[in-house]
Amino acid sequence: MPENKRVHLLIIVAALGYFVDIYDLIVFNVVKNESLKSLGFTGDALKANEIFLFNLQMTGMLIGGLLWGIMGDKKGRVSVLFGSILLYSLANIANAFVININQYAIMRFIAGIGLAGELGAGITLVAENMPKEKRGYGTMIIVTFGALGAVVAGLVGKSFGWQTTYIVGGGLGLTLLLMRAGAYESGMYQNLVQNNAIQRGNFFSLFKKWHLFLKYLSCIFIGLPIWFAIGVLVNLSNRFAEANGLIQKIDIADSVMYAYLGLSVGDLGSGLLSQYLKSRKKVVFVYLLLSLILMLVYLFNTNVSVEYYKWMCFGIGFATGYWALFVTIASEQFGTNIRSTVTNTVPNFVRGAVVPITLSFASLSNAIGVVHAAFYVGLTCLLLAFFATLYIKDSFNKDLNYFEIE
Repeated sequence: MPENKRVHLLIIVAALGYFVDIYDLIVFNVVKNESLKSLGFTGDALKANEIFLFNLQMTGMLIGGLLWGIMGDKKGRVSVLFGSILLYSLANIANAFVININQYAIMRFIAGIGLAGELGAGITLVAENMPKEKRGYGTMIIVTFGALGAVVAGLVGKSFGWQTTYIVGGGLGLTLLLMRAGAYESGMYQNLVQNNAIQRGNFFSLFKKWHLFLKYLSCIFIGLPIWFAIGVLVNLSNRFAEANGLIQKIDIADSVMYAYLGLSVGDLGSGLLSQYLKSRKKVVFVYLLLSLILMLVYLFNTNVSVEYYKWMCFGIGFATGYWALFVTIASEQFGTNIRSTVTNTVPNFVRGAVVPITLSFASLSNAIGVVHAAFYVGLTCLLLAFFATLYIKDSFNKDLNYFEIE
C-alpha cells in the first residue's frame, strides 16, 4: 500500500477510535440518572452514587493513562490502540447488564482504565508517521471527528434506554477492531526498539531532571481549562441556570451535546489556524482569552433562557476546542522513548484533575455561591494554562525523531 494511503487509513482508524472513546467516556453522564433510578436509587443516594461512579471512572483513567502510556513505549503504540478499545468496549457492554451498584462500580472503573489509552496511542502514531509540517492536520481530524462521539452518545441516550446506550458504545468499539489492519508502527518507534541502550517508558525519568518535570507539568496545566469547562460549567449548567433565575429545567444531556459539538468545531478551527500561523502557542493563547470572555458572560449574565444555555455551552465548547493542540503539544515536547507515556498520561491527568477542580468548586460554593466559586476556580485554571503556555517552546516544526537521554 502506498505510504500516503497508509497514513490516511491510520488517521481514519485513530479518528474512529477516538469517536468511540468519547462516546463511551460521556455515556455515563448521559444515562447516570436513568440507570441509577432503575437500580432503585433516588434523592441524595442517587446523587452520591453519581459522584462515586464518576470518580471511580476518572480514577481508572488516571491509572490506565500510566499503564497504557508505559506499555506504548515498551510494547508498541498499535498494541495500546487496540488493547484499550477492546477493554472499554467489553466493559461498556457488560455495564448494560449490571444489577447492583457494586457491579456498576467495577465496570466504570474497568471502562475508565480502557478509555485512557486510545487517544494517546492514536496521537502518537499519527505524529510519528506524518511529515512535521502536516501532522497538525492529522491530530486535528482525530479530535474534531472524535468529539462528535459525545453528540451521538447524547442522541442515543435520549432515544433509547440506558442499557441499549451502553451496548451501542461497546458494539461500535468491537466493530472498529475489524479495522486493525489500518494501523502500523512508526519508523521512529521501530528504530527505538533496535537501540537496546535506550530505556523505554520510564515514567520516573520525567522527575529526574528539573526542566523535564516543568515541561511535563506545563503540558498538564495547559489542558486544565478544558475540563473545568466540561466538568463544572457544562455538567453543572442546571445549577448556574437556577442561580441566575431560570425557572425552566436544563437538560444536562443537551448541555453536554452542545458543548462537544462546539468542541468539535473549535478543534477544527484551532487546528487550521495553527497550520496557517505555523504555531501551536499563539492559537492556545487566543483560545484561552476567548474562554475567559465566554466564562464571564456565562456566569454573570442574568438575562437567560434554556436556549441561551444551549448556545453558551456550544460557545464554551468552541473556546476550549484546543484539545487537539494540547495533546499534540504534549506529544511533541518529548523524545520517542518516553513519548507514549507522556501523550497518554497528560490528557488523563487533566481528566483526573476534574476531581480536585469539582471538589474545590463545591467547597467554595458553600461559602460564596456557585457563580463566584466557578469564577475563581475557572480563573485559576486559566492562569495556570496561560503561564504554562508561556513556559513551553513552540513545537510546530519540531523533528520528533530523537530520544530523551537519562
